[in-house]
Amino acid sequence: MFPQEKMPMIPAEEYPQRWARVQSMIEEAGLDLLVAYADDRATAGPAHARWLANFPVHFEPALVLMPRRGMPALLVGPESEQYALLAGRMPDVRVLRELTHPDEDYPYSHPQGLAEIIAGFVADVTAVRRVGLGGRGIMSADILHALESALPRVEFVDVENALCGLRARKSPAEIEVIRYAYRIAEAGLQAGIAAVEAGVTEREVAAEIEAAMRRAGAEGTGIDTIVASGPNSRPILARSTFRRIAKDDLVLLTVAPRYEGYHAAIGRLVLVGDPGQEVRHALEVAVRAQEACFRALRPGIEGRQVEAVGRRVVAEGGLGQYFLYSGVHSVGVIEFEPPIFGPSSDAVLEMDMVISVDIPIFHAPWGGLRVENGYLITAAGAEPLHDTPYWIEK
Repeated sequence: MFPQEKMPMIPAEEYPQRWARVQSMIEEAGLDLLVAYADDRATAGPAHARWLANFPVHFEPALVLMPRRGMPALLVGPESEQYALLAGRMPDVRVLRELTHPDEDYPYSHPQGLAEIIAGFVADVTAVRRVGLGGRGIMSADILHALESALPRVEFVDVENALCGLRARKSPAEIEVIRYAYRIAEAGLQAGIAAVEAGVTEREVAAEIEAAMRRAGAEGTGIDTIVASGPNSRPILARSTFRRIAKDDLVLLTVAPRYEGYHAAIGRLVLVGDPGQEVRHALEVAVRAQEACFRALRPGIEGRQVEAVGRRVVAEGGLGQYFLYSGVHSVGVIEFEPPIFGPSSDAVLEMDMVISVDIPIFHAPWGGLRVENGYLITAAGAEPLHDTPYWIEK
């Protein structure tokens, strides 16, 4: 943690406000009930439980049951019940039989079946006709089958995008938490840069990054820390290996700490010695594209127009074929969170969104790189959330 500094948190009173917003969406969509799934898988798994209940899902999955009116409930496995009551912000926590492990015994738990819980949760289960599902894409087949069995004559409606839309504009408390997450990211990146030198393994660099972020207050990471050197930098995704950094290598660092459920993401290239003119040219192009996108950010514009600015700069630099994915996306309880502003999206930037501009140049003969920055959308345009140098040479 940073010395003598109060750690920003999401206040308890913000969660009922979120429930009210979800219930308004339920009403507008003509739903009778909403079920949101969460688990501990990397990147997107915990999002719904964290945003709705501040529950950092671990080991066992969870379901949030949100009625059209009244208080929601958090359904968890038997090993999570007391953890959810202690860590979460949803007072109604119930043990769901469908989340128990078939080979485990829990003699002091009192699990209920999903049909039983729903029957006691709504005034008339026979009147339930339309149920919204959040997280359906990561929900297990067993959980989906349990829902369909408990509500056999119901139309299930995918509301994932609607829930993500409710999270898109950040509250003042969320903005402060995300600002702090970017400070943590900078601390990790600085530690990684200091550790990079010829002869050191990628995993040793990753260890320094993650230790620094933990000391600064990170609870974990939204994606695995990327330390990719030499040929390992060529693919879009990488995990650190035992490869030793060589003289005249390029080393790609990407850090994405999670703090109080929220994320930051910064990507930078470190030049060890002289990796060659092609690499230097690519980095110059990526930096120009990043700066051009920053100047284009403002509320009211379609995000893909900003992304197109970056693509155009990279194409003009002769590297357009290596711009391999959507370069502008939101950041929040998911590191790569909708709305995502790629060429096919007509989503509009709004004030108080937190946006990541990620300029990718990958699958090139010499390797790959990304230059990734975070911004807060303001009335005047965009505010950078960190001040990280682009040119890092060792």
